[in-house]
Amino acid sequence: MEISEKLLCLFSAEVSASGDTYTVEIPRREIETGSIDPGETYRVALISASDDSPSPSTSTPDQVTGQPQPPVEGGEIRYVEIEDLGKQGDGIARVERGYVIIVPDSEVGERVKVEITEVKSNFAVGEIIE
Repeated sequence: MEISEKLLCLFSAEVSASGDTYTVEIPRREIETGSIDPGETYRVALISASDDSPSPSTSTPDQVTGQPQPPVEGGEIRYVEIEDLGKQGDGIARVERGYVIIVPDSEVGERVKVEITEVKSNFAVGEIIE
């Protein structure tokens, strides 16, 4: 599936009914990270969740260990906000479930586009690409 470079955020949500209208709730983190702004109009693409393709904001347990898998994959492109600096001066961003992405050559408060270059069970490394 081709995903547009204009993608601002990606999350899973349920569609809820209220009378004659239906609502998709936007997670607070998407507003807080500056991806989207309340009151603005956006185009929405819906992708059906199925048993063989897990939703992006949930984790599927490993079949052997039963432990959740990292919420990112090698080669994945993400926009992240640098929240802290690590002991060696690398930027630290947090995504789903508090999972850490280490981003070298970044500073606190920066919002950067990164490519995930290494994935471990409790952290990943992302290289700034923009």
